[in-house]
Amino acid sequence: MSLSEICAVLRRRWYFMVPITLLSLFAGLYLNRTVPVAYQSQSSVALLDSRGVAKLAPTFGNPISNAGGSLIVTADVLIRTLASSDSARDLSTRGVTDPYTVAFAANTSGPLLTLTVTGTDRAKVLNETTTITAFAGEALKALQTEAKVSPVYFVQATPVVLPQVPVSQLKSRYQQVMGVIILGVAAAFALSFVTESIALTRRRRIAGADIDPWPAKRIPRGLWGRRLDATAILTGYMALALFIPSDLALPALGGVGTPANVFALLGLFWYLAAWLTGRIRPAPGTRLPRVAMCVLTVAVLMSYLANAGRSSSHKEILAADRGLIGLLVWVSLVVLVSAGIQTRARLDVLMRRVIVMGTVVAAIGYYDFFTATNIADHINVPGLNTSVAQITAMDRGSFTRPRSTTAQPLEFGGMLAILVPFAIHQAFDPVRKHLSVFRRWGPVAIMGGALPLTVSRTSIIGALLVALIMMPRWTPQRRWSAIGLLIGSVACFKVIIPGLIGTITTLFATFLNNSDSSTQARTVKYSAIVPYLTERPLFGRGFGTFMPDLYFFTDNQYMMTLAEMGALGLVALLTLFIAGIHNGGAIRRLARTESDRELGQAFFASAVVALVISATFDALGFPMFAGIFFLTLGAGGSYLGFIRRDAEAGASDVPAATATPAVAPPATEPRTAAPVRREAESQLVES
Repeated sequence: MSLSEICAVLRRRWYFMVPITLLSLFAGLYLNRTVPVAYQSQSSVALLDSRGVAKLAPTFGNPISNAGGSLIVTADVLIRTLASSDSARDLSTRGVTDPYTVAFAANTSGPLLTLTVTGTDRAKVLNETTTITAFAGEALKALQTEAKVSPVYFVQATPVVLPQVPVSQLKSRYQQVMGVIILGVAAAFALSFVTESIALTRRRRIAGADIDPWPAKRIPRGLWGRRLDATAILTGYMALALFIPSDLALPALGGVGTPANVFALLGLFWYLAAWLTGRIRPAPGTRLPRVAMCVLTVAVLMSYLANAGRSSSHKEILAADRGLIGLLVWVSLVVLVSAGIQTRARLDVLMRRVIVMGTVVAAIGYYDFFTATNIADHINVPGLNTSVAQITAMDRGSFTRPRSTTAQPLEFGGMLAILVPFAIHQAFDPVRKHLSVFRRWGPVAIMGGALPLTVSRTSIIGALLVALIMMPRWTPQRRWSAIGLLIGSVACFKVIIPGLIGTITTLFATFLNNSDSSTQARTVKYSAIVPYLTERPLFGRGFGTFMPDLYFFTDNQYMMTLAEMGALGLVALLTLFIAGIHNGGAIRRLARTESDRELGQAFFASAVVALVISATFDALGFPMFAGIFFLTLGAGGSYLGFIRRDAEAGASDVPAATATPAVAPPATEPRTAAPVRREAESQLVES
């Protein structure tokens, strides 16, 4: 469906678009004038050991030098006390009536608390912050007095950052205004096309044929009249997602308003318009990824209701709203790939473009590694603002860990790990044997070589899983060649980058003997998250609400899912991974050519890698990794539909009397007619 056709429908249904759009604009202006500006003030409090304990340490009686991790539990108890209803009642009698939050300070592992008050009166907010800061010390003293602790051993709550001058929070108001306007325009768009679909169905029923009842009087030329397809839209999404740093977003939409996410949502509207007007019909046999997304949608909605039913903070409410928008982005990716792509040739084109773009991102990672910088810090797009704090270059050992245009080195390595299997398949694909060696094997070498540069266990585990899953399906000659190439690559890394292989082996050695500080920092949080799991075990606290600035980093997608969406969310997450694994296994089982069997193995390996490495970092919290994962999930379902239909067509061509048991053809057997046609289409598109 072209842009001119979409605009023609909107013109015909102007009586929906114009009034509802104007109503939403007026509602947005009303909110902008009536919603008061919110002000926010913060202070920080540190817990210090008593002088008595400091003398025993010994630290010469200086409590500041003994402010270590031993007070983390004390700080957690104080946070829960200040957040209780009893403390809220006590504070209300002292004049604190605005919402306040108490949490561990961001990016710290010590007993440092941040107190935040948000209100509409600037002077009152400052006074309330001062009151809560003093009340924190009184509450800590009361807890110790009730426990009959000797005063000489009292832990002290000392303000280290005094209440700050309240800062206006205009962003929150702008987000509300934009939300009302966007919701109104989207509702008008959907209502227009639903009405158009009803009118089309009625006129086709009268005509008695499946004809276009609204023929264009003049066919527009150029981009305006060119019919779009899902491959073109997804290519635009991938370019925006991979080449624009994910921390750059539209100012009024917050962190979820990245150009890639906005483009994906527009693509979802395009699909709905084409589907309602009969331009697109989902291909048969591609339902599994969409069913898995339905399960995830139910889990997210139930957690959203759970968040609304508890006394969540304003930040958590906004985070839950952002989670719903992120879910719509993922749904749009899966729907566009699995239901929007109508030919296998266009699906092949999309996968090749994804690999090319992933190769460019990996190449940028080499620049980061060897220049010890972050190239993403130097990318500025007019109209976009940074939605997160500045990220500095991360080091491990004597090496700078690259992140390219991603948000973090773990995301960089995880994304490349789930793309490498497809790069290997494309390198071996006979359809591409006419290309040069560099065009076929360059992506494999560049993306595979970038994995060790991240100096992370996640990347190495992903690379090992790809090798262990892909190589057993190869012929012995190819398998031994690959093993020799891997050994040679390790030797080259030892010569070209001295110390890198030793640093990586040390990472795994310290992990196995439980002496690695980063591993200990992660595992100690597992026990800290248990109270949140037991509090809301079924539906969780709300998707997207377990934020590090309010709670702490989990570095484990499964633990994060349990905290945010409960047991139902964990089932939904596992459903996604199992659906991806099933797609790969079914493609491999039904494939009629060796190339398609290797394609199924690539989908299988990619899904297994995502399943395993999600236990090493909060994978779906990183937009680039999540986008690639859901795109490959939808692509697996789409490929399965094409291959299943080819297998059914091939079986129907064989007479029943001459049918013989299916035998897997050797790698050199010529492809059947349908794959041969697919090769010709792919070569034409590629040329």
